[in-house]
Amino acid sequence: MDERFPIGPATITLSLSPEERREALEALRTLPVEITGAVAGLSDDQLDTPYREGGWTVRQVVHHLPDSHLNAYVRMKLVLTEPEPTIKPWSEADWAGLPDSQGDIRPSLELLSGLHARWVSLYGSLSAPQWARCFVHPQLVAAQRETGAVWARAFNADEHGRVNLDQLLATYAWHGRHHTAHILKLRQRRGW
Repeated sequence: MDERFPIGPATITLSLSPEERREALEALRTLPVEITGAVAGLSDDQLDTPYREGGWTVRQVVHHLPDSHLNAYVRMKLVLTEPEPTIKPWSEADWAGLPDSQGDIRPSLELLSGLHARWVSLYGSLSAPQWARCFVHPQLVAAQRETGAVWARAFNADEHGRVNLDQLLATYAWHGRHHTAHILKLRQRRGW
C-alpha cells in the first residue's frame, strides 16, 4: 500500500448520481466526528509524529483539513454568486508550515465541525441547475495539469480548468476520508 494514498488516489467524475451525492454529503457531514475520533487520546508527541516518512505530522494534517475545506467552501460560495469565477490557488505546504499549524488542534476541530454543518446545509439547498455551475482552477488547465501535482491529475476538469459542484463535493468527501485514513493507519502501525 502507498502510504500517501491509504484509500487510493482520488478519481473524480464529472457528475454524481443521486446516491453518490448522498454518500459524499454523508462523508462531509461525518468528517468532524471521524477525525476527532481518529485523534482522540493522542499525546503531543504522537500528534507531532509524521503519518509517513517525509509527510506531515498528525497535528499538521488536522490543521490542514479546515484550511483546505474552508477554501473549498469559499469556492462554492463564489460559484453560487459569480459567473464562472477563477479561484485563487493556495500553497497547502506553505500553510502547513505556518505557526498556527503547530498549535492546539481543538480550535481546528471546532472550526471543521461548524464549517461542515454550514457546508452540508448549503449543498442541501442547491437547485438542479446550480449543481452544474463551475469555477475555473488555473492549476487544472490542461497544459498545467499534466505536469502538476498528483491531486491536479485526479480532477476530471475540462481543458479550461472548469470544476463543477459535483466534482468539488466528490473531491472533498474523498479528501476527508484520505486524511482520516492517514491517521488511522499510523495508529494501527504504531499500536496506538
